[in-house]
Amino acid sequence: MDENAQKILVINPNSSESVTDGLRMALSGFTRIGGPTIECVTIEHAPPGIITQRHVDEAALHTAAVIESRPDAAAYILACYSQPGLDLARSITRMPVYGIQDAGVLHALALADMFGVIAVSEGSIPRHLRNLRRLGVDQRLAGEIALEGSISVADSGHGEESYELLLRAAGKLKALGAGAIVLGCAGMSGHRTRLEAEIGCPIIDPTQAAVAMAFGTLMAGTA
Repeated sequence: MDENAQKILVINPNSSESVTDGLRMALSGFTRIGGPTIECVTIEHAPPGIITQRHVDEAALHTAAVIESRPDAAAYILACYSQPGLDLARSITRMPVYGIQDAGVLHALALADMFGVIAVSEGSIPRHLRNLRRLGVDQRLAGEIALEGSISVADSGHGEESYELLLRAAGKLKALGAGAIVLGCAGMSGHRTRLEAEIGCPIIDPTQAAVAMAFGTLMAGTA
């Protein structure tokens, strides 16, 4: 397989370059000599966060346009927990496309009987639950809890204020029986390691989970 065919393209559907920088940092451990390369891109004209259903629907077209413009990639990651345009993307490329909610949840199910999810906002939860029903795994959800107050997608993985909110939500989910907790926003990745050490159960960065799936597929030559 040539160098171009070994590229995993991670698409941040929002316009926050700080979120994309966080993705690059979270995925830096995947760098291997001879393995697939990882490129993270930002959709500059998108909203700063994918919060509403309208944002999701608009982002679907933006992500599809990026995929059409980047046929050099061997796999694509939709680095937003709402997975905007997942079905559309799969209809326009023969390469594998991974949504981070699917990947994060499947990783959690491999580690624990019940899992929990931390959402950025309350309004995102019904959308996330629809996809869990689509996957057929909603009966294994201990709960999904939104961060209190108003924290932006970009700020959800940086600073003490957002960390304390994540810690509070994770504690509630653990009390509900969650044996693994999925971060319900790509922007939260910066707090994963510290949160896992403090809360005492697996904390899953769904973008890492999706890239791990893509990495394994490409290295095995099954794409």
